[in-house]
Amino acid sequence: MPIYEYQCVHCGHKFEVRQAIGENGSSLSCPKCHAGEPKRILSSFFSRGSSEAEPSEVSCPTCSSGACGLPPMG
Repeated sequence: MPIYEYQCVHCGHKFEVRQAIGENGSSLSCPKCHAGEPKRILSSFFSRGSSEAEPSEVSCPTCSSGACGLPPMG
Protein backbone atom coordinates (compact mmCIF):
# COMPACT_ATOMS: atom_id res chain seq x y z
CA MET A 1 0.00 0.00 0.00
CA PRO A 2 1.31 3.46 -0.82
CA ILE A 3 1.74 6.16 1.79
CA TYR A 4 -0.05 9.45 1.14
CA GLU A 5 0.56 12.78 2.87
CA TYR A 6 -2.30 14.92 4.07
CA GLN A 7 -2.57 18.37 5.64
CA CYS A 8 -5.37 19.48 7.92
CA VAL A 9 -7.20 22.48 6.49
CA HIS A 10 -8.11 23.59 10.02
CA CYS A 11 -4.82 23.48 12.00
CA GLY A 12 -2.23 22.86 9.23
CA HIS A 13 -0.88 19.62 10.76
CA LYS A 14 0.77 17.31 8.19
CA PHE A 15 0.45 13.53 8.55
CA GLU A 16 0.88 10.33 6.55
CA VAL A 17 -1.66 7.57 5.88
CA ARG A 18 -1.26 4.15 4.26
CA GLN A 19 -4.12 3.78 1.76
CA ALA A 20 -5.08 1.56 -1.12
CA ILE A 21 -4.58 3.14 -4.55
CA GLY A 22 -7.71 5.00 -5.59
CA GLU A 23 -9.00 5.44 -2.05
CA ASN A 24 -9.77 9.05 -1.19
CA GLY A 25 -9.30 10.70 2.18
CA SER A 26 -12.94 11.64 2.72
CA SER A 27 -13.24 9.48 5.85
CA LEU A 28 -9.97 10.72 7.42
CA SER A 29 -9.65 13.16 10.26
CA CYS A 30 -6.65 15.07 11.58
CA PRO A 31 -4.85 13.14 14.35
CA LYS A 32 -4.05 16.43 16.12
CA CYS A 33 -7.34 18.42 16.12
CA HIS A 34 -9.71 15.73 14.76
CA ALA A 35 -11.13 18.01 12.02
CA GLY A 36 -12.46 16.11 9.01
CA GLU A 37 -11.60 16.06 5.31
CA PRO A 38 -7.87 16.86 5.24
CA LYS A 39 -6.29 17.89 1.93
CA ARG A 40 -3.96 15.44 0.15
CA ILE A 41 -0.62 17.11 -0.57
CA LEU A 42 2.09 16.30 -3.07
CA SER A 43 4.89 14.29 -1.50
CA SER A 44 8.52 14.52 -2.48
CA PHE A 45 10.18 11.38 -3.80
CA PHE A 46 13.18 10.00 -1.95
CA SER A 47 16.04 8.54 -3.95
CA ARG A 48 18.81 6.63 -2.19
CA GLY A 49 22.19 8.25 -2.67
CA SER A 50 20.79 11.71 -3.23
CA SER A 51 21.19 14.16 -0.38
CA GLU A 52 20.00 17.23 -2.27
CA ALA A 53 16.49 18.15 -3.39
CA GLU A 54 17.64 19.01 -6.89
CA PRO A 55 16.24 17.03 -9.82
CA SER A 56 18.38 14.26 -11.19
CA GLU A 57 20.00 14.61 -14.61
CA VAL A 58 18.81 11.08 -15.39
CA SER A 59 15.20 10.98 -16.59
CA CYS A 60 14.70 7.19 -16.59
CA PRO A 61 14.65 5.09 -13.39
CA THR A 62 16.08 2.12 -15.32
CA CYS A 63 19.10 4.02 -16.59
CA SER A 64 22.60 2.68 -17.02
CA SER A 65 23.89 4.42 -13.90
CA GLY A 66 22.89 1.50 -11.70
CA ALA A 67 21.74 3.86 -8.95
CA CYS A 68 18.18 2.57 -8.97
CA GLY A 69 19.13 -1.09 -8.67
CA LEU A 70 17.24 -2.17 -11.77
CA PRO A 71 18.96 -3.60 -14.83
CA PRO A 72 19.46 -1.20 -17.76
CA MET A 73 16.79 -1.25 -20.45
CA GLY A 74 17.55 -1.73 -24.11
